[in-house]
Amino acid sequence: MPVHPIEARYGSREMRSIFEFETRFQRMLDVEAALAKALANVGLISKADAGKIAQSASIKRVGVKRICEFEREVKHETMALVLALAKASGKAGRFVHLGATSNDILDTAAALQIRDGLAIVERDLRKLLRVVLNRATRHKNTIMVGRTHGQHAVPTTLGLKFAIWACELGRHLQRLEQLKPRVIAGKMSGAVGTGAAWGIKGPRIQELVMQELELPAATASNQILQRDRFAELVSFFGLLGSTLDKIAREIRNLQRTEIGELAEPFAARQIGSSTMPQKRNPIQCEKICGLARVLRANSQAALENVVLEHERDLTNSSCERVLLPESFLLIDEMLKTSIFVLDNLLVFPDQMKRNLELTRGLNMAEAVMIELTRRGLSRQEAHAVLRRCSAASLQKGVPLAAVLSKERKVTKYITVKELEKFMDPRRYLGSAAATVTRVVRELRSLAK
Repeated sequence: MPVHPIEARYGSREMRSIFEFETRFQRMLDVEAALAKALANVGLISKADAGKIAQSASIKRVGVKRICEFEREVKHETMALVLALAKASGKAGRFVHLGATSNDILDTAAALQIRDGLAIVERDLRKLLRVVLNRATRHKNTIMVGRTHGQHAVPTTLGLKFAIWACELGRHLQRLEQLKPRVIAGKMSGAVGTGAAWGIKGPRIQELVMQELELPAATASNQILQRDRFAELVSFFGLLGSTLDKIAREIRNLQRTEIGELAEPFAARQIGSSTMPQKRNPIQCEKICGLARVLRANSQAALENVVLEHERDLTNSSCERVLLPESFLLIDEMLKTSIFVLDNLLVFPDQMKRNLELTRGLNMAEAVMIELTRRGLSRQEAHAVLRRCSAASLQKGVPLAAVLSKERKVTKYITVKELEKFMDPRRYLGSAAATVTRVVRELRSLAK
């Protein structure tokens, strides 16, 4: 039975397949095959032997079971794979892994897995951006309460909220494009990075291996690829996960019973609580928020792995066996859940209107203050007047307009009839709609 939830609960079948043992071993075999071809190209082994090794470098021929049997005996994963491949390659097997060190194979295989995994992340991130941009367009003029410090502020629009999220997702796509050349890289440089076993042919061997695998090569390395690469990757996941966390947190808060402006989808047969039949809990958003905590913690572990001794030690290895697959599977789960939630999000404009009216006009105090300033009252005095009138409105339990209509410093500049106009939330949205239009126009190409 599975122990880790990512084995059955989190992450898509598509993403999981990239990090399964069979795929991991196959990627290692792909690197061994590329090495054999490179060795033949520079004349260190025959083309016939290289062809036999490459032909045998299939997990179906080598077998996971055989690799595991060798590992139980030799206590060394890469050597177990080498022995299994050598046996499958017959007489050519004496040249398997010639001159290479374990991490030439492991790190380059990891680069292939990272490339495949990031292709899925990028695809889903672009899809999420499309969903958010569509929502921004649809709700460009959906007016709602703006909130700061958890308190009602001036009005805003749901479309602007989506547009802001879209900008953040757009920056993540830019970050992803920028980091790919740094984190998707392989190496073939021997025990400490000198490639001494291949002599002067070492640089050419690395070049040929990476050409075969369509990977960029590390400019310089010791026994391993330097782990700032992986730390950047996992930190990126932490950043992206934090944005998804923020979006999910906002939906959770706006789904609160006393707010009720948004809600994540709820299936017909879905159960919210084992004891309270009425409950409709935002469990999808809560899952996103919870998994984001793991991703942020993983960033710390990835940073610790940067610090290794001399040409390398093994402290990063066991950590990365958990860290990389887990981080990919969790961000995969979070992205797909975010797409589902936002694409099927329930929006309640009538409740937004009721909440706008909840404070009886207090959220329009700024609008009146600005108009008083335009008409001649100093900004500071206008602020003091509105502050005093707002306090009176709260204390007496009457609309702000009723208090303002009796304030001489207000009526001197604004008639009672005009007050109604200036306290209309729909007239105080500034450039919200224009901002949404601009964001959608600018980011649409990124979402393709």
